[in-house]
Amino acid sequence: MPDYVTFTRNVFLPVTNVCRNRCRYCGFRREPSDPEANLMTVEEIEQILKQGARFGCTEALFTFGEKPEEHQVFREWIDNIGYFSIIDYLVDLCKLAIECGLLPHSNPGVMDFQDIKRLKPLNASMGLMLETTADLPAHEGCAGKKLSERIETIKNAGKLKIPFTTGLLIGIGESMEDRVQSLDTIKELHLRYRHIQEVIIQPFSPKPGTVMAGFPEPAHQEMVDTVMAARSILPDDVAIQVPPNLTRFEELIGCGASDLGGISPYTIDWINPEAQWPQIPELAEKLRGIRLRERLPIYPGYVLAGWYDPGLGDLIERYTDGDGFRDGNRH
Repeated sequence: MPDYVTFTRNVFLPVTNVCRNRCRYCGFRREPSDPEANLMTVEEIEQILKQGARFGCTEALFTFGEKPEEHQVFREWIDNIGYFSIIDYLVDLCKLAIECGLLPHSNPGVMDFQDIKRLKPLNASMGLMLETTADLPAHEGCAGKKLSERIETIKNAGKLKIPFTTGLLIGIGESMEDRVQSLDTIKELHLRYRHIQEVIIQPFSPKPGTVMAGFPEPAHQEMVDTVMAARSILPDDVAIQVPPNLTRFEELIGCGASDLGGISPYTIDWINPEAQWPQIPELAEKLRGIRLRERLPIYPGYVLAGWYDPGLGDLIERYTDGDGFRDGNRH
């Protein structure tokens, strides 16, 4: 058992649900013509950021569909608010988050080196799920799920020394051998660049109206086996995260997991809206005496090593204690 389990307190900002990919399991994506398709306004985002700060959050989690401007209608939307691309818009949203006192963590999908470089000064950490190294029907026709491009994005973040989150999506048709290969790939990337701070082991959750709505969720034993494999394969300085709203996390902690990811006191999990976040006292109770420690979106080791832009220094120093964790006296 670990001495402690970590989490971060965040707000979840789904900037747009328009996406170029058509993953067969995704319930988040919308076509621009869909009445539920959206592009959040600055005013909407600012209100959430300010409320998040009042709730003691330190992380602004920005996520959205990948390269939505490949859709003509979305290009018109983004042009109407004065931007050429979603990344241009994200740059200003990250600046706004910092002004509101939150540290950005962005998940924009596959990006080129220059876009990652633009975002680096404004993000405490960034992320992209590897999901799997296997070629699966679940990703058929999805340009952004091409393995070489996803690895290149993770690699470029390493070249730029960005603390990074990646992970596996369990139960979308991959085998255990595929999962081991995926973990080996992540290990090789980390050993080369030392930038992967955590690996999420996330179970597939079927969504109504999707092609894979009838697929079963992975059995708990599959999660146990994968977490144990991850802990045996990955270097010790890479944390294993399990989402507490989708797993029997208290049992997975005993298998090698040590982090519960972002818990929001204000926003829902927009990717899995049916799965409510547990309250923090509930987490502590289920951990049965294992200490629960709050961190920032940048892990303590990277805080102490100075892996952040000087422009984020004031916020990071304001929120952290001498060990790089969230200072409990500064909520």
